[in-house]
Amino acid sequence: MKAAIVDVGSNTVRLLVATSDGATVEAVREEREHLLLGRAVERAGKLAAARIDEAARCAAEYARLARGLGARDVDVIVTAPGRQAANGDELVRALAGASGARVRLVSPEEEGRLAFIGAVAAANPVAGSVAVCDTGGGSTEVVVGTVRGGPAWTRSYDVGAVRLTERYLSADPPGKGALARAREEVERQLSGFTPPLPQVALAAGGTARALRKLAGRTLGPSELAEALRELCRRPSEKTAKALGLHPHRVRTLPAGTVVLAAVQERLGVPLEVSRAGLREGALLALVAELSASAA
Repeated sequence: MKAAIVDVGSNTVRLLVATSDGATVEAVREEREHLLLGRAVERAGKLAAARIDEAARCAAEYARLARGLGARDVDVIVTAPGRQAANGDELVRALAGASGARVRLVSPEEEGRLAFIGAVAAANPVAGSVAVCDTGGGSTEVVVGTVRGGPAWTRSYDVGAVRLTERYLSADPPGKGALARAREEVERQLSGFTPPLPQVALAAGGTARALRKLAGRTLGPSELAEALRELCRRPSEKTAKALGLHPHRVRTLPAGTVVLAAVQERLGVPLEVSRAGLREGALLALVAELSASAA
Protein backbone atom coordinates (compact mmCIF):
# COMPACT_ATOMS: atom_id res chain seq x y z
CA MET A 1 0.00 0.00 0.00
CA LYS A 2 1.28 3.47 -0.86
CA ALA A 3 0.56 6.37 1.50
CA ALA A 4 2.10 9.67 2.56
CA ILE A 5 2.88 11.68 5.68
CA VAL A 6 3.48 15.42 5.82
CA ASP A 7 5.28 16.23 9.07
CA VAL A 8 5.06 19.87 10.22
CA GLY A 9 7.82 20.32 12.79
CA SER A 10 9.76 23.10 14.47
CA ASN A 11 12.61 23.17 11.95
CA THR A 12 11.20 21.66 8.78
CA VAL A 13 8.11 20.53 6.95
CA ARG A 14 8.83 17.08 5.53
CA LEU A 15 7.13 14.74 3.12
CA LEU A 16 7.40 10.96 3.11
CA VAL A 17 5.71 9.00 0.34
CA ALA A 18 6.24 5.30 0.85
CA THR A 19 4.96 1.81 0.26
CA SER A 20 4.37 -0.44 3.24
CA ASP A 21 3.34 -4.01 3.95
CA GLY A 22 2.29 -3.02 7.45
CA ALA A 23 5.62 -3.96 9.04
CA THR A 24 8.24 -2.17 6.96
CA VAL A 25 8.42 1.15 5.10
CA GLU A 26 10.03 1.65 1.69
CA ALA A 27 10.42 5.31 0.78
CA VAL A 28 9.32 6.36 -2.71
CA ARG A 29 9.89 10.10 -2.37
CA GLU A 30 11.08 12.41 0.40
CA GLU A 31 11.10 16.19 0.46
CA ARG A 32 11.78 18.85 3.06
CA GLU A 33 11.62 22.61 3.44
CA HIS A 34 13.13 24.60 6.29
CA LEU A 35 10.36 26.92 7.52
CA LEU A 36 11.71 27.43 11.07
CA LEU A 37 8.26 27.59 12.66
CA GLY A 38 9.71 26.80 16.06
CA ARG A 39 11.98 29.83 15.96
CA ALA A 40 8.99 32.06 15.21
CA VAL A 41 7.04 30.54 18.12
CA GLU A 42 9.98 30.95 20.49
CA ARG A 43 10.45 34.62 19.55
CA ALA A 44 6.82 35.75 19.47
CA GLY A 45 4.83 33.07 21.27
CA LYS A 46 2.67 32.59 18.21
CA LEU A 47 2.89 32.25 14.43
CA ALA A 48 2.47 35.28 12.19
CA ALA A 49 -0.11 34.98 9.41
CA ALA A 50 2.68 34.92 6.82
CA ARG A 51 4.30 31.91 8.50
CA ILE A 52 1.00 30.06 8.65
CA ASP A 53 0.39 30.79 4.96
CA GLU A 54 3.87 29.53 4.13
CA ALA A 55 3.30 26.27 5.99
CA ALA A 56 -0.12 25.83 4.33
CA ARG A 57 1.41 26.41 0.89
CA CYS A 58 4.10 23.82 1.57
CA ALA A 59 1.59 21.25 2.88
CA ALA A 60 -0.64 21.78 -0.17
CA GLU A 61 2.30 21.31 -2.53
CA TYR A 62 3.41 18.13 -0.77
CA ALA A 63 -0.12 16.71 -0.70
CA ARG A 64 -0.47 17.29 -4.46
CA LEU A 65 2.88 15.65 -5.07
CA ALA A 66 1.97 12.62 -2.94
CA ARG A 67 -1.35 12.14 -4.70
CA GLY A 68 0.37 12.48 -8.06
CA LEU A 69 2.69 9.66 -7.03
CA GLY A 70 -0.29 7.43 -6.26
CA ALA A 71 -0.53 7.75 -2.47
CA ARG A 72 -3.83 6.23 -1.37
CA ASP A 73 -4.10 8.60 1.54
CA VAL A 74 -2.20 11.60 2.94
CA ASP A 75 -1.98 12.50 6.62
CA VAL A 76 -0.57 15.77 7.92
CA ILE A 77 0.84 15.61 11.44
CA VAL A 78 1.71 18.70 13.46
CA THR A 79 4.07 18.47 16.43
CA ALA A 80 5.62 21.12 18.71
CA PRO A 81 4.76 24.25 16.65
CA GLY A 82 1.05 23.48 16.92
CA ARG A 83 1.29 22.61 20.62
CA GLN A 84 3.47 25.52 21.69
CA ALA A 85 2.12 28.39 19.56
CA ALA A 86 -0.69 30.42 21.12
CA ASN A 87 -2.49 30.21 17.77
CA GLY A 88 -1.68 26.60 16.96
CA ASP A 89 -5.33 25.98 16.11
CA GLU A 90 -5.05 28.52 13.28
CA LEU A 91 -2.10 26.59 11.86
CA VAL A 92 -4.07 23.33 11.95
CA ARG A 93 -7.08 24.88 10.19
CA ALA A 94 -4.91 26.47 7.49
CA LEU A 95 -3.08 23.20 6.82
CA ALA A 96 -6.36 21.30 6.49
CA GLY A 97 -7.91 23.84 4.16
CA ALA A 98 -4.87 24.04 1.90
CA SER A 99 -3.96 20.34 1.72
CA GLY A 100 -7.40 18.72 1.67
CA ALA A 101 -5.90 16.08 3.95
CA ARG A 102 -6.60 14.97 7.49
CA VAL A 103 -4.53 17.10 9.86
CA ARG A 104 -3.70 15.86 13.34
CA LEU A 105 -2.09 17.79 16.16
CA VAL A 106 -0.24 14.95 17.85
CA SER A 107 0.26 14.93 21.59
CA PRO A 108 3.78 14.55 23.04
CA GLU A 109 2.94 10.99 24.07
CA GLU A 110 1.73 10.07 20.58
CA GLU A 111 4.76 11.70 19.01
CA GLY A 112 7.01 9.54 21.16
CA ARG A 113 5.00 6.39 20.43
CA LEU A 114 5.11 6.94 16.67
CA ALA A 115 8.83 7.69 16.74
CA PHE A 116 9.38 4.47 18.68
CA ILE A 117 7.35 2.42 16.18
CA GLY A 118 9.17 3.90 13.20
CA ALA A 119 12.68 3.59 14.64
CA VAL A 120 12.21 0.03 15.88
CA ALA A 121 10.68 -1.10 12.57
CA ALA A 122 13.77 0.09 10.69
CA ALA A 123 16.34 -1.26 13.16
CA ASN A 124 18.23 -4.52 13.04
CA PRO A 125 16.55 -7.21 15.15
CA VAL A 126 16.57 -6.04 18.76
CA ALA A 127 16.21 -8.41 21.70
CA GLY A 128 15.13 -7.11 25.08
CA SER A 129 14.36 -3.52 25.98
CA VAL A 130 15.00 -0.65 23.59
CA ALA A 131 14.86 3.10 24.12
CA VAL A 132 14.14 5.66 21.41
CA CYS A 133 15.09 9.30 21.89
CA ASP A 134 13.50 11.71 19.41
CA THR A 135 15.04 15.17 19.79
CA GLY A 136 13.19 17.73 17.71
CA GLY A 137 13.27 21.49 17.52
CA GLY A 138 10.71 22.15 20.24
CA SER A 139 10.60 19.03 22.37
CA THR A 140 12.33 15.76 23.19
CA GLU A 141 10.53 12.44 23.61
CA VAL A 142 12.06 9.35 25.21
CA VAL A 143 10.27 6.02 24.98
CA VAL A 144 11.34 2.64 26.37
CA GLY A 145 9.73 -0.64 25.41
CA THR A 146 10.25 -3.84 23.45
CA VAL A 147 9.85 -4.85 19.84
CA ARG A 148 7.04 -7.23 20.69
CA GLY A 149 5.27 -5.29 23.39
CA GLY A 150 5.74 -1.81 21.97
CA PRO A 151 6.17 1.35 24.08
CA ALA A 152 5.91 0.80 27.81
CA TRP A 153 7.38 4.01 29.29
CA THR A 154 7.06 7.47 27.70
CA ARG A 155 8.24 10.92 28.72
CA SER A 156 8.24 14.23 26.85
CA TYR A 157 10.14 17.40 27.69
CA ASP A 158 9.70 20.90 26.24
CA VAL A 159 13.38 21.22 25.43
CA GLY A 160 14.54 20.93 21.84
CA ALA A 161 17.31 22.11 19.55
CA VAL A 162 15.52 25.24 18.31
CA ARG A 163 14.18 26.30 21.72
CA LEU A 164 17.57 25.87 23.39
CA THR A 165 19.38 27.70 20.60
CA GLU A 166 17.03 30.68 20.73
CA ARG A 167 17.21 30.97 24.51
CA TYR A 168 20.87 30.29 25.27
CA LEU A 169 23.03 29.76 22.18
CA SER A 170 22.48 32.87 20.07
CA ALA A 171 26.20 33.36 19.34
CA ASP A 172 27.60 31.48 16.36
CA PRO A 173 29.57 29.53 17.43
CA PRO A 174 28.39 29.50 21.05
CA GLY A 175 30.85 30.23 23.84
CA LYS A 176 31.64 28.21 26.96
CA GLY A 177 29.43 30.32 29.21
CA ALA A 178 26.43 29.93 26.93
CA LEU A 179 26.98 26.18 26.69
CA ALA A 180 27.13 25.95 30.49
CA ARG A 181 23.80 27.79 30.77
CA ALA A 182 22.27 25.54 28.11
CA ARG A 183 23.41 22.44 30.01
CA GLU A 184 21.93 23.84 33.22
CA GLU A 185 18.58 24.35 31.48
CA VAL A 186 18.59 20.80 30.09
CA GLU A 187 19.43 19.43 33.54
CA ARG A 188 16.55 21.45 34.99
CA GLN A 189 14.13 20.18 32.34
CA LEU A 190 15.25 16.57 32.85
CA SER A 191 15.03 16.74 36.63
CA GLY A 192 13.45 13.52 37.84
CA PHE A 193 14.08 11.78 34.51
CA THR A 194 14.88 8.20 35.55
CA PRO A 195 14.08 5.90 32.62
CA PRO A 196 14.15 2.11 32.75
CA LEU A 197 17.65 1.19 31.61
CA PRO A 198 17.48 -0.31 28.11
CA GLN A 199 19.77 -2.79 26.40
CA VAL A 200 19.74 -0.78 23.17
CA ALA A 201 19.07 2.93 22.53
CA LEU A 202 18.17 4.54 19.21
CA ALA A 203 18.34 8.25 18.36
CA ALA A 204 15.69 9.45 15.92
CA GLY A 205 15.10 12.87 14.39
CA GLY A 206 16.97 15.41 12.30
CA THR A 207 19.53 16.32 14.98
CA ALA A 208 20.70 12.72 15.31
CA ARG A 209 20.85 12.16 11.54
CA ALA A 210 22.88 15.34 11.07
CA LEU A 211 25.26 14.36 13.87
CA ARG A 212 25.91 11.06 12.15
CA LYS A 213 27.77 12.96 9.41
CA LEU A 214 30.02 14.49 12.04
CA ALA A 215 30.41 11.76 14.65
CA GLY A 216 29.33 8.48 13.06
CA ARG A 217 26.39 6.18 13.73
CA THR A 218 27.21 5.47 17.39
CA LEU A 219 26.82 8.40 19.77
CA GLY A 220 28.43 7.61 23.09
CA PRO A 221 29.82 10.11 25.64
CA SER A 222 33.13 10.62 23.82
CA GLU A 223 31.55 10.96 20.37
CA LEU A 224 29.01 13.50 21.60
CA ALA A 225 31.64 15.50 23.49
CA GLU A 226 33.94 15.62 20.47
CA ALA A 227 31.06 16.56 18.17
CA LEU A 228 30.16 19.47 20.44
CA ARG A 229 33.77 20.67 20.51
CA GLU A 230 33.92 20.51 16.72
CA LEU A 231 30.63 22.38 16.32
CA CYS A 232 31.87 25.17 18.59
CA ARG A 233 35.19 25.65 16.78
CA ARG A 234 33.81 27.57 13.81
CA PRO A 235 30.64 29.28 12.54
CA SER A 236 27.78 27.03 11.50
CA GLU A 237 27.95 28.04 7.83
CA LYS A 238 31.47 26.62 7.50
CA THR A 239 30.47 23.37 9.20
CA ALA A 240 27.36 23.14 7.02
CA LYS A 241 29.44 23.51 3.87
CA ALA A 242 31.98 20.92 5.05
CA LEU A 243 29.30 18.34 5.91
CA GLY A 244 26.84 19.09 3.10
CA LEU A 245 24.07 20.01 5.54
CA HIS A 246 21.55 22.85 5.57
CA PRO A 247 22.92 25.85 7.54
CA HIS A 248 19.72 26.13 9.59
CA ARG A 249 20.12 22.53 10.74
CA VAL A 250 23.76 23.01 11.72
CA ARG A 251 22.91 26.23 13.56
CA THR A 252 20.87 24.21 16.09
CA LEU A 253 23.21 21.21 16.30
CA PRO A 254 25.15 22.37 19.40
CA ALA A 255 21.88 22.63 21.32
CA GLY A 256 20.65 19.28 20.02
CA THR A 257 23.95 17.67 21.00
CA VAL A 258 23.64 19.01 24.55
CA VAL A 259 20.17 17.45 24.82
CA LEU A 260 21.26 14.11 23.36
CA ALA A 261 24.29 13.95 25.66
CA ALA A 262 22.12 14.46 28.74
CA VAL A 263 19.65 11.78 27.64
CA GLN A 264 22.41 9.35 26.67
CA GLU A 265 24.04 9.72 30.09
CA ARG A 266 20.80 8.76 31.81
CA LEU A 267 20.08 5.82 29.52
CA GLY A 268 23.52 4.38 30.21
CA VAL A 269 24.14 2.97 26.73
CA PRO A 270 25.35 4.60 23.49
CA LEU A 271 22.75 5.97 21.09
CA GLU A 272 22.61 4.36 17.67
CA VAL A 273 21.40 6.79 15.02
CA SER A 274 18.19 5.50 13.46
CA ARG A 275 17.38 6.05 9.80
CA ALA A 276 13.67 6.23 10.65
CA GLY A 277 11.37 7.68 13.26
CA LEU A 278 8.21 9.77 13.55
CA ARG A 279 7.21 9.88 9.87
CA GLU A 280 7.75 6.16 9.34
CA GLY A 281 5.82 5.36 12.52
CA ALA A 282 2.97 7.63 11.44
CA LEU A 283 2.90 5.98 8.02
CA LEU A 284 2.76 2.49 9.56
CA ALA A 285 -0.13 3.64 11.78
CA LEU A 286 -1.93 5.10 8.74
CA VAL A 287 -1.47 1.89 6.73
CA ALA A 288 -2.79 -0.18 9.65
CA GLU A 289 -5.85 2.08 9.82
CA LEU A 290 -6.48 1.87 6.08
CA SER A 291 -6.08 -1.91 6.13
CA ALA A 292 -8.52 -2.26 9.01
CA SER A 293 -11.13 -0.09 7.28
CA ALA A 294 -10.81 -2.17 4.08
CA ALA A 295 -11.18 -5.51 5.89
